[in-house]
Amino acid sequence: MKKNITLKKGLNLNLAGSVRRPDVTEVKVTRVAVTPDDFPGFVPKLDVQPGDVVKAGQPLLHDKNAEAMKLCSPVAGKVAEVVRGARRKIERVVVECDAAGEAVTLPADMQVKELILASGLWPWMRQRPYDIVPSPDVKPRDIFVTALDTAPLAPDYAMPAAEVLAAGVKALASLTDGKVYIGVASDSDFPEVTGAVTVGFNRLHPAGNAGVQAANIAPVNKGEVIWTLSLDTLARIGSLMLDRRADFSATVALTGSEVTDPCMLKTVAGAEIKPLVEGRLAADGHKRIISGNVLTGVPVGEEGYLRFPYRQITVIPEGDDADEFMGWASMSPSKLSESRSFPGHFSGKEFAPDARLNGGRRAMIMSGVYDKYMPMDILPEYLVKAILSRDIDKMEALGIYEVAPEDFALAEYADPSKLELQQIVRDGLEYLRKEV
Repeated sequence: MKKNITLKKGLNLNLAGSVRRPDVTEVKVTRVAVTPDDFPGFVPKLDVQPGDVVKAGQPLLHDKNAEAMKLCSPVAGKVAEVVRGARRKIERVVVECDAAGEAVTLPADMQVKELILASGLWPWMRQRPYDIVPSPDVKPRDIFVTALDTAPLAPDYAMPAAEVLAAGVKALASLTDGKVYIGVASDSDFPEVTGAVTVGFNRLHPAGNAGVQAANIAPVNKGEVIWTLSLDTLARIGSLMLDRRADFSATVALTGSEVTDPCMLKTVAGAEIKPLVEGRLAADGHKRIISGNVLTGVPVGEEGYLRFPYRQITVIPEGDDADEFMGWASMSPSKLSESRSFPGHFSGKEFAPDARLNGGRRAMIMSGVYDKYMPMDILPEYLVKAILSRDIDKMEALGIYEVAPEDFALAEYADPSKLELQQIVRDGLEYLRKEV
């Protein structure tokens, strides 16, 4: 029987531009990109050069510290370019698609771990502590799958076929001596899966975060390791077990107030953005195109590429061309705010916020605001202060092993100090990983 957990801390942002129709439109793209920065802890080393012809599922990069761990091409085609940044850092590998190309089929005698590593799906999982790609040499205490996405404008997960779900759970269960948990919506009809424990959560963001679910089911302590992943990654692993091929297709929700008709699009992981948004955006005004949701996504622009986890594109006004009476201090009922000081807080309407900061950054204000949006047994404000001061003992005592940057996204939105909390937490996790 499914156990239900009701979280009382959190906030659902009522934004305009949600998908309201179930049909999916397929969009063909000519280029895709694999971006190593999407996979924290993965140290990339090239396996291909510009001009090389590759199959779908062929490795483009491997991890310098674990050569068996790969990032593979989502499509067959030709390597168009390897984009490098400062100090020759690999920013992305771009592949031109060839619909007539072949896909890699992995040997039938491969073990589960070898199969996932060779397929390129291993980096799609995350490890706590540190919120990084899991080490293949470490066995997790438990594995947590989230089948619930509560982020702003996020779509519901598509239900995988029963045999795919069962194969994925069976594969994960072989990698741990503990349990495989699947976090679902309390009001969903998600089926019971042999080998997994199903736990229901109410739809109050951030209930869909894997770390929040783990913290309320079986928190990770110092010296322990857990893995987390999403339902679509579980489905890909299940499909891999059955077909010996990695499935890199992606169903993306195109959302936001600047989208004329929010819809679901079928494409491929890492797809170029332009074909996905072309002809689907409002004609006037400056726009910010975000790969992901408004809280944790990455601004990419029309010339960019879909970033991991390849599930959502959000388009909102940039705000640099806004002409508003009193500017950020306006008390307009059309302004979105978590504060009861603003009339819009009580309106219940859908809002179309822009990307402006609305106020200047200032010293950290210990207001207790963070705690209202984090349903975890930690003291977030004190943890942030410990990270900023690089006090390792306090960071450990205050629960840094349980958290990831996304867990602080709501607190960052509501923060009166305008601190970049997600980047602070990421920097703290990297510092701790190097020092401990």
